[in-house]
Amino acid sequence: MRIILIAFVRFYQKFISPIFPPSCRFYPTCSSYMIVALKKHGPILGLIMGVARVLRCNPFNRGGIDHVPDHFTIFRNRENEREVR
Repeated sequence: MRIILIAFVRFYQKFISPIFPPSCRFYPTCSSYMIVALKKHGPILGLIMGVARVLRCNPFNRGGIDHVPDHFTIFRNRENEREVR
């Protein structure tokens, strides 16, 4: 199942994303985050983390560096904020 989900994200990266201007507020991009989350946490938890990240990617969020944490959470990885400061 993880391979199928990653294939969907890669399809999006290759064929759908280039149609639109870059708009992700985070680094790595939301699609890259989703792939890493799926690899690191499995299909169910990784999908939940990826969807939560896409929902955070909006004009009301300042964005920034947000790598996939080692432990499951739907919230932003606070360790990355310490790296920036």
